[in-house]
Amino acid sequence: MAQHTPDQLLAMRHSAEHVLHQAMKELYPRIHLAMGPATDEGYYFDFDATPDGREPVTVTAANFGKIEKRMGEIIKKNLPITRHEIDIAEARTLFADNPYKLEWLDAIEGKGEKATVYWTGEPNKLGSMVDLCKGPHVASTGEIKAFKLLSIAGAYWRGDEKNKMLTRIYGTAFYCQEDLDTYVNQLAEAKKRDHRKLGVELDLFAFSDLVGKGLPMLTPKGATIRRELERFVVDEEIKRGYQHVVTPPLAKVDLYRKSGHYPYYKDTMYPPMIVDEDELILRPMTCPHHFQLYDSRPRSYKELPVRYAELADLFRYEKSGELSGLMRVRMFCLADAHIIATRDQATDEINGVLDLIEYINQIFGMVKGVDFRYRLSLGKREDTKKYFKDDAAWDHAEEILRNVLKSREAPFYEAEDEAAFYGPKIDVQVKNALGKEETAFTCQYDFVMPKRFELSYIDSTGAKQEPIVIHRSSVGAFERTMAFLIEHYAGAFPVWLSPIQVTLLPISEHELEYVKTIATALKKEGIRVEIDESANTLGKKMVRARDQKVPYMAIMGKQEVENKTITLKNRAGEQITLNLDETIAKIKQEIISKL
Repeated sequence: MAQHTPDQLLAMRHSAEHVLHQAMKELYPRIHLAMGPATDEGYYFDFDATPDGREPVTVTAANFGKIEKRMGEIIKKNLPITRHEIDIAEARTLFADNPYKLEWLDAIEGKGEKATVYWTGEPNKLGSMVDLCKGPHVASTGEIKAFKLLSIAGAYWRGDEKNKMLTRIYGTAFYCQEDLDTYVNQLAEAKKRDHRKLGVELDLFAFSDLVGKGLPMLTPKGATIRRELERFVVDEEIKRGYQHVVTPPLAKVDLYRKSGHYPYYKDTMYPPMIVDEDELILRPMTCPHHFQLYDSRPRSYKELPVRYAELADLFRYEKSGELSGLMRVRMFCLADAHIIATRDQATDEINGVLDLIEYINQIFGMVKGVDFRYRLSLGKREDTKKYFKDDAAWDHAEEILRNVLKSREAPFYEAEDEAAFYGPKIDVQVKNALGKEETAFTCQYDFVMPKRFELSYIDSTGAKQEPIVIHRSSVGAFERTMAFLIEHYAGAFPVWLSPIQVTLLPISEHELEYVKTIATALKKEGIRVEIDESANTLGKKMVRARDQKVPYMAIMGKQEVENKTITLKNRAGEQITLNLDETIAKIKQEIISKL
């Protein structure tokens, strides 16, 4: 079978999306087509189901069979897909009855560009279709192979909650049915692992409209997971020479003007507050705070590197349409750190950061090169509006990061225009439940902020020198990490992370006193337990414990009471009978080992 490049697959999916447009317009002539791109997973298409104020056009997933049938007919016709460049006036005539296309044309005209359209079929002929589009596409509809519509949802026009709510259909396409079937099976597995679903079922977090969108609240069980992650991260960082600090979650806007963040991030920052004579703002990042800590007194080269770490609450405005469970929120806690070092220390410090990140991934059961790899995120030199202009500094910083990755024989690839405005970075790309890579951790080389904040140290000759800064996160945002781990483990956390580590199951009320004695002993040893005192049968109690994905069930009946033993059963169904001391030793060893 011929191999196809990612660009070819993207073009084919984009063409499948245009066929969807055509099928929808033929089946539901009243709708207004809005927009729809190809994506790494497939494509989606937005349309207005209430364009004229009349009864809405009703389209649900139940209609997918009919829509896919019409799409198949269009594909079978092998209609040509051709690109045409036209002037704005002609385009306005073509799309005169579609306000969404006219809005796009306004934007194109504002850039002084011509409009590009793609015709499916012969232009201006019956059975053809035209759409405003930059492409790319395949040459004809016959090149579209295995396709499927997946889901339907609401989506705001241009992702802005102030705009009209449209209807969005998601679909995908592959060059063979086998690849499509594999992807559909992955989707089904990802759906079972969805942290938004499991988070409710396992009672880990909740949202409240009264509290606000994108502001999750952790339940006692969810807070337990968060607390264990925090303890793990802080303890490990302290072992590696980090000094944990606490800085305020807000600051004067002047701080972010000085850092240069304000012009770059102000659209995702919350509005300033006037307090007394100060203009304050909720912080979106901690680096300027840490720089002020460092600059609170003179520094000697003997103190460097200074490694400031903080579990920092940060605030960023995310559009309503982009909020998603714990993955995309408006307030989050970042395991953040800034290393202030000499240029000569940079290589060792970056290696130390990657050692920490790889250790944490290992604890989470992530295999380097399989579950995660690195991306060397480079600047785009010609874009001086986005990136600080200093070619020599960029060359030096990028080469240091590149050499570190090469010396470690780390799996990595390079990506232009993905750097921070103040320097290049190494992003840790982790695969999610669908096998798609997402940035989870980062290590950034910064040669700009020391200049802006006039950071310095006194070298061995008594001269003042400028340090460099390494920004890094060891575990990312705890909210995102929790979401990822819920899906990674499918809710079945290892013993050390499980909110409840042992559920005690008395067979009858006669064993309850013994069970409570065991619970007290386990709690004294730091083991998290619960007792199922319900009147349910043992079978139903065991089903509930399995549904809650508790690592161990401790079954205790008449025999266990008489022998002073505990029958432990794990999630795999393996069963062993131990005395109390043996039970404590076994579970504590698993907790210590992070199993």
